[in-house]
Amino acid sequence: MAIKGAIFDCDGTLVDSMRMWSHVMIELARTHGCTSIDQSFFNRIESVTLGEGCQIMHDELGIETPVSYLYEEVCAIVRHHYSTDIPIMPGAREFLEELAAADIPMVIATSTPLREVRVALETHGLSSFFEDIVTTEQVGGRDKEFPDVYLEAVRRLGTPISETWVFEDAPFGVRTSKLAGFNVVGLMNDHDGRDERDVKPWCDIHVHGFAELSLALIEDYATPTMQAIAAPGAEPLHALVVDGSPTPSSSALVARLAAEADYIVAVDRGAETCRAAGVVPHAYCGDHDSVSESDGAWASENAGRTIAFPSEKYATDLSLAIDCARHEATRQGRTLRLTVTCASGGRPDHALGVVGLLAGAADASPVLVEDSFEMRVIASEGAREWQLGADARGRTFSVVAVAPGTVVSETGMKWCLDKRPLGLLNDLGISNVVEGDRATVSVSSGSVAAFLLR
Repeated sequence: MAIKGAIFDCDGTLVDSMRMWSHVMIELARTHGCTSIDQSFFNRIESVTLGEGCQIMHDELGIETPVSYLYEEVCAIVRHHYSTDIPIMPGAREFLEELAAADIPMVIATSTPLREVRVALETHGLSSFFEDIVTTEQVGGRDKEFPDVYLEAVRRLGTPISETWVFEDAPFGVRTSKLAGFNVVGLMNDHDGRDERDVKPWCDIHVHGFAELSLALIEDYATPTMQAIAAPGAEPLHALVVDGSPTPSSSALVARLAAEADYIVAVDRGAETCRAAGVVPHAYCGDHDSVSESDGAWASENAGRTIAFPSEKYATDLSLAIDCARHEATRQGRTLRLTVTCASGGRPDHALGVVGLLAGAADASPVLVEDSFEMRVIASEGAREWQLGADARGRTFSVVAVAPGTVVSETGMKWCLDKRPLGLLNDLGISNVVEGDRATVSVSSGSVAAFLLR
């Protein structure tokens, strides 16, 4: 997706100042005799303009000092902190430089007064990145519960709303800008007390700081609303993700899976596996920390799309690669059918994480195929059954519930199950044996990871 313009919040997004704001407002109230207020007071006034916050302190807390005096008191304290002890968010400068190098215009949209924002930006040498600063005070004092400040910012940018991205940390800012039609990046950190559940539903990309963010990641994003215009009955996009396991699948297996796929994503060291199998990926992604220089260069040169992820991130490369496959399916107006290989070798915690990740992608009917087994997620909200076929006869078969409230049926097995409840991660379904040519496992609720061993 094209990004033509960028709108940045300041406090909590570019500079690490939210704890300062909380402390300043609470302490100011206490110095004026309001000793009983606590963090809940700041939480209530956070979204409003500074002038409104001072008015609330005056009216509701009974502070007799004129509002204009309170306002200037706060501003003086804030300017001092901005210029002496408020740090820039890690990775913010590098990301701004990346956008600037791509000639993407940027504007600030903030609830902080203009004079104080300029101090914050100038202290860290960030002013030159931004074409303008828009404050809520400049749009009639309407706070970020209303879209006015974002709409004025995009007006000054001169870019289409649909191709303008907003970068915000506050739940109310994320929600308002998304409802106004912007693409939104929700930036979280580990110390401001934000709840991810208040941010994730309203943002297109959710990251734990700039270390997880890149221009390539944004450009790869495809909004799910594009699926609404997909042709009825369009075939799913069968995507193969070749992960970077240190014990990869055989070249023969990877070549076979690639021949069956419409779209191939190589993940980091997965580029080496693809090259050895004679498979050219359509996309190459990852943080490139485990691939050889020559194989990485080969993948970057030959893949149609290269997406470099930062190495310091919460999400795994595989998770981001699955997102890449989803975005391609969306661009083509198709749903996703997912196959993954080279993902389960190495560390056992990684293997368990892969199962959990695929269980969370049940809508894509995910299949994990390795030389020694095949695993499918069978779920009530995805592929509801698996007919194993005649070649499965005599092989070991296991199911493990990966969601609460799972109910499973198995036929054609040594031990059959008829709508049997399975406890989460319970071992009841381990080491069954396929006896029939038409053995089937089905799920009526919940989901299982179903393993067919070779």
